[in-house]
Amino acid sequence: MEIINTSDLSDLILKKIQDQKLQLIQQYKTSKNKIGHFYLDNLLPENIVLRINEVFPLEQKMVQKKSIRENKFVAAQMNHYDPILENIIYAFQDDRIVNEISEICGIENSFPDENLYAGGLSMMGKDQFLNPHLDNSHDKDRNRWRVLNLLFYVTPEWKEEYGGNLELWPNGLKEDPITIHSKFNRLVVMATHNESLHSVSPVNYEGFRKCVSNYYFSDQPLQQTDKFHVTSFRARPDEKLKDCVLRLDTWLRMKVRKVFKKGIVENPHVYKKE
Repeated sequence: MEIINTSDLSDLILKKIQDQKLQLIQQYKTSKNKIGHFYLDNLLPENIVLRINEVFPLEQKMVQKKSIRENKFVAAQMNHYDPILENIIYAFQDDRIVNEISEICGIENSFPDENLYAGGLSMMGKDQFLNPHLDNSHDKDRNRWRVLNLLFYVTPEWKEEYGGNLELWPNGLKEDPITIHSKFNRLVVMATHNESLHSVSPVNYEGFRKCVSNYYFSDQPLQQTDKFHVTSFRARPDEKLKDCVLRLDTWLRMKVRKVFKKGIVENPHVYKKE
């Protein structure tokens, strides 16, 4: 199969978004007061998404992030992988798509992140997870606010019961989350702010849930009450001791960032272009 370029992918994505724009606006509007989000199925022709899944890097070619906070594989150095993977990531950074998605979400002047700070590729296999958390509030240089999270799922025939699904906690950890199935060829867009607590449910299947992710940033936060914060993890409702440890972990990392604005060491999860 010929590798489709970024521009062609952007054209296909743009048309799909525009065709469903009114429905997407309604989806986001309905959820905006909590954790605004929408999802769009069958984003691209199936053969293209199957190709993206087929050339996704093996776990040995990715970085494993494993701690009590999370357990997953990630990759951002895109020139190490098949070109279509870089093309699909940057297709979502086309100005036309950024503008359409921002308009759907009622956001002015949002910007994509060519550095892929915490974006790029992610993959989760059996027993891997991502605890409830708030994303880091800013970009890598702490200049702009993180406002939108784009997740494009590419694993064929991934069933909801396999786990690895996005969970939104609009009412906190005392109530059940909203589960959004990480369905093949589905794009999910969610707001990121000081109350957008979300997680990924543990995978209980002998396979890998694969995702292409992007973040959009803005000069203004989504909520006037938003304040700077590091990525802030919590535990699941039945993990009381773990929750105390994670809250202490966040408190300590916040103390460090008050002294070292950009952290003690550079976050390695960026795309360093040659």
